[in-house]
Parts: sequence; structure tokens; C-alpha cells
Amino acid sequence: MMALLRRHPALLPGLVFSAVLLLAPTFAERGTQNDLWNMAFFVVLAAAWNLLGGFAGQVSLGYSAFVGIGAYTTVLLAQAGWSPWLTLPVGAALAAAFSVVVGLPTFRLRGPYFTIATIGVGEAVRVIASGLDFTGGSSGLRMPAGTFDFTANYYAMVGLALGTLALVAWLQQNAFGLALEAIRQDIDGAEALGVNSTWVKLEAHAISSALVAVAGGLFATNFQYISPGSVFDFRLSLTIVLMPIVGGMGTLAGPVVGAMLFSYLQIKLLASPTLRDSYLFIYGGLLIVVMLFEPRGIMGLWERLWSRLPRRRTPAIAEARGAG
Repeated sequence: MMALLRRHPALLPGLVFSAVLLLAPTFAERGTQNDLWNMAFFVVLAAAWNLLGGFAGQVSLGYSAFVGIGAYTTVLLAQAGWSPWLTLPVGAALAAAFSVVVGLPTFRLRGPYFTIATIGVGEAVRVIASGLDFTGGSSGLRMPAGTFDFTANYYAMVGLALGTLALVAWLQQNAFGLALEAIRQDIDGAEALGVNSTWVKLEAHAISSALVAVAGGLFATNFQYISPGSVFDFRLSLTIVLMPIVGGMGTLAGPVVGAMLFSYLQIKLLASPTLRDSYLFIYGGLLIVVMLFEPRGIMGLWERLWSRLPRRRTPAIAEARGAG
């Protein structure tokens, strides 16, 4: 086990996170379970975004649109008599389709131009949702009575978080992940080698948006109320981006660490009336510190410290060095 952790030090935070989430209902009180649910929610958002933003280097600031699509799909279909669980794949499919519609024109842009375009898309969706009657306008919508089951929702969010991490890890190890890495390093070089960059980015965008939409549907079921200001908020999009950057973009454990840190800071700061609205400011300050002193994020620092730990030498290596 120790040998495996030495080769892949990012496994340790993931194993600890998984064990705590799965065992929490057996020992934790309801308030702690709410905090862990919130943490799992942020892990899904950060890990899904990292598939496009970290692996492919396409920094999007419009992912709150997919959270809102999933949340509104769940509420509207539940009000029509659907089971909330059956609404989740529908929301995922709608978000994936919308990601393709958005991605076809925006992926022609590169660098900051792509990022600015995604901001416009996210804000446009929020404004449209605020002005439509069937979405409840700025007043929002409520879930039907009898659709709240915290225990089932908790395990569903935990399962989604662990499933998202497993899916991202699998994609990273196959040809699709290598294509994303090639696009991030040199998109022109990747295309010269036969990688269809637009199609690969569209696939990554669709997969990540579908995962985020499912999380949005579970969010609506858990809180029983949504509004454009809560699920289409630009601050949510900004949060989704900050978590992988602070934790470590392009790594599996980086978004997990970033989400754990962000959710902890948010919980502590929301408990203080004077600091309630300053969590993004403090987290932004942490982002500046990380980018100045460790651009690879917290996981980069972790791997650097782990590599400096003394390693036990095998007898053959010790004998060879002694002979030398």
C-alpha cells in the first residue's frame, strides 16, 4: 500500500475523503452530514470542470448555467409528476446538448477570448431564466411536497462525487485523456498529429456539463427551492474555477482538496455575520498566494514534500552503492 501511495501520492486525500463521506451517517450528526453533502457537491463541480479546464486548458466561467439547467429540469418535471430521480438523466442530457450548442461557436476562440465568451453565455442564461414565466422569474420555484429525503439524497451526492472522480481518473488514463493533455500543451501540434481538437473539447464539455447538471438536480431536491440568483449565479461559476486552481489543475486529487478547503472556509465564514460575504475574497487571496509560490496548487506542494520523504533502500541497491 505504501509503495502504491509513493507512486501515486494523490491517492491518499481521495481515500480519506471517500472513507469519511461513506461512513459519516454512522457517526456524524445531521449538521455535519449537511456540511459533508455540501463538500461532495463542490467536489462534483470542481472535478467535472477540471476535465475541460484542467486537462484541456479551456478555462470556462459559465458552468453555473449547467447547474441551473439540471436544477430547473428537476423542479419543473417534478411539478409535472415525475419522480425526482428520473429527472436527473433528462437534466444531464439537456445540459450536454446545450454544451454542444455553446461549444460549437466558442471553441473556435482561444485563450481569454474563450473565457470571456463563456461569461457572456452564463449571464445570458441567468437573465433569460429571470424573465420567463414557467421558470418562476426572479422569484424561483419550489419542489413539490413529499420529495425530500435527505439520507437518499446524501448517498446519491456522495455516489455522484465518487463516480465523477472514478470517471475522470479513467478518462485521464486512456487515449481521450492523452488527447486532452496534448490540446492543453499545444493545440496546433495536437491537430498536426491527427487530434480533432474541436470534437475532443466538445466531448469533454458535454461529459462535464452532464455531471454538473446531475449535481444541480440533487441540489434542487435537497434544498427544495431554486431561483436564478442561486443556481445561475456568476459567483458559483467563479467558485467552480477557483477550487481546481487552488487544489491543483490537471490532477485527480486537486479539485477534491480545493473543494474541501473551499467548503470548510465557506461553512466557517457563513457562521459569522460580519464575514458572511467575504469567503470569495479570502479564497481569492489564497489563490494569489498559491499562484505566486506554488503554481501547481496544493497538490503540487504535497507531491514536492512527499518526494522529499526518506525512502527505504532495497538490499540490492544498498549493496551496489556500497560497492561503488
